[in-house]
Amino acid sequence: MDLSIIIPLYNEADSLPELKAWIEKALEGFTYEIIFVDDGSTDDSWKVISSFPAGTGNPVRGIRFRRNYGKSAALYEGFAAAEGDIVVTMDADLQDSPEEIPEMVRMIREEGYDLVSGWKKKRKDNALTKNLPSKLYNWTARKVTGIKLHDMNCGLKAYRKEVVKNIEVYGEMHRYIPYLAKNAGFTRIGEKPVHHQKRKYGKSKFGMSRFVNGLLDLMSLWFLSRFGGKPMHFFGTSGILMFLVGFVMTVWIIAAKLYHQAAGLKFRAVTDQPLFYLALVAVILGVMLFLAGFLGEMVSRSSTERNNYQIRDRI
Repeated sequence: MDLSIIIPLYNEADSLPELKAWIEKALEGFTYEIIFVDDGSTDDSWKVISSFPAGTGNPVRGIRFRRNYGKSAALYEGFAAAEGDIVVTMDADLQDSPEEIPEMVRMIREEGYDLVSGWKKKRKDNALTKNLPSKLYNWTARKVTGIKLHDMNCGLKAYRKEVVKNIEVYGEMHRYIPYLAKNAGFTRIGEKPVHHQKRKYGKSKFGMSRFVNGLLDLMSLWFLSRFGGKPMHFFGTSGILMFLVGFVMTVWIIAAKLYHQAAGLKFRAVTDQPLFYLALVAVILGVMLFLAGFLGEMVSRSSTERNNYQIRDRI
């Protein structure tokens, strides 16, 4: 089978028949499966999916959650079920065009990309609530991840099958699948400008909070990729530096007091100086950070996945 088209959705009953017909028209000549993942919809989305003929040549499959878990969970289940050589993800709101898929597939097959991400170069969203925050978000993501994508969170992406079978999407990490792929060793990541349509039915399921949550998730991913297997390198180093700063400050305060006392000069008691308490706080924080690194190292060493490596080939 050439393709697996994974479509996570939540309350998109009106758009599904039109989307299915659009995919069938755009992918003539391909063998593919369509996997709809209903993320706990409360409308008739599942009834619509169930009404689609399963077919034999290009089957339609459905996965239904009991409640709303989020897009990452839907993609995780879709990736696990995918059987095509190339896996394509797209949103169900008719804003992603299936007509972009053949070119993305060509880029993977002929140009050797592991992953091709769509770039909504000309967005049809509100400039104040979507466009500007999206530009800031993507600029930050490029700086942190080192992946030169203009639209990290675009729902329209194509992957080699090996990519989706070797990454774990959880929480709200669907925004950073290219970064997850890069950390798994799939570094050939490309980008294709894609046509973006206005939403035709319903309303967006994401608010402004997604940008704050996205930034926090990005920091989590960055930390885990850098120090997830060696927490002592971060907490231990930070703790030692903090301890040294506090220790040096304490020694300097005490030495200054003893010098002034020996020279018969006016001096203040060590405990009367606010700097002394700041130094004590620095020492305590340093010890706590070091212990946090030590505990993190113990947890990491006992993890069942501590030696889980991505192996490309064996002879």
